[in-house]
Amino acid sequence: MNIVRQLDEHSWRNFVDNHPQGQIFHTPEMFQVFAQTAGYRPNLWAAVDDNNHPLALLLPVEITLMGGPLRWLTSRAVAYGSVLGLPGSEGERALEALLDTYKREVERSILFTELRNLSDWSELQPVLNKCDFTYEEHLNFLLDLTRPTEKIWKDIRSNARRNVRKARKSDVVIQEANTLEQIHTAYALLESTYKRLQVPLAPISLFRAALETLVPRGMFKVLVAQVEDVNIGVLTLLLYKDIVYYWYAGVTMEHASYRASDLLVWHVLEWGSQNGFRVLDFGGAGKPDEEYGVRRFKAKYRGELVNYGRNIYVHSKLRLQLSQIGYSLYRKFL
Repeated sequence: MNIVRQLDEHSWRNFVDNHPQGQIFHTPEMFQVFAQTAGYRPNLWAAVDDNNHPLALLLPVEITLMGGPLRWLTSRAVAYGSVLGLPGSEGERALEALLDTYKREVERSILFTELRNLSDWSELQPVLNKCDFTYEEHLNFLLDLTRPTEKIWKDIRSNARRNVRKARKSDVVIQEANTLEQIHTAYALLESTYKRLQVPLAPISLFRAALETLVPRGMFKVLVAQVEDVNIGVLTLLLYKDIVYYWYAGVTMEHASYRASDLLVWHVLEWGSQNGFRVLDFGGAGKPDEEYGVRRFKAKYRGELVNYGRNIYVHSKLRLQLSQIGYSLYRKFL
């Protein structure tokens, strides 16, 4: 067994494509998108056998909010699809060796590493805990798209159906953004939404890279809700295998009464059901013990509530505490 920082792209893609829990965030294409994003630096760590076939895979993306002297207080790593390993004892041994090597070599460069579990990794929790990646609860909704469209419509809550009808009566239409100019316009709406919520937004270079790299492969879609050619809502989607991933979304407050958010979600459910997708991954619903308005919105669609959680390894507790204080101040100026 060897720990490597590069993989043959064919071997890499084949490993992810054929793994039952392989996610879009494990793919070479998503790695390329992050590599073209300002302030993002994706890294590849893999345990391989003597034939360089992957046994375990870790793709942490280092994200820095501020450069210069504050970099050491504002850099973290996120493995958006968590880890990926072969089932059984061989994969577990490979994952343990991989994580131990990773921790040792990046110990002082980032605050913490977060593994976002998009599927049930309960069988790997003993390995993750042994490597000091602490489990934290985190919810998500998964919506079954294999049902007939009529069944999906009847299963969602009445207030969601009412909002969709209202949006349609108000002549809200859904368009796809396919050009760089349209992506910039959609991003401006996302930017205003995230600024209002005082949450940092990924730079526009992420979406430009997704347009260039993922759209030709049918892995990225941007939906825009409009009223009389005015953009009032936007929803970005990632597409891989039979999964639709709800990614970034935003709406304008001055047009909130048009219920664009509900129409966008319904459009995705209808489109996904009719185009052979199995599930909509709703992109997270917060911690179970914390109030979260987004969870209330997503709950209207009656998806399966899952708690796959996240695993976090803190590289420096002191620097993390200082960073958390600074981040609370930073948000006030967003």
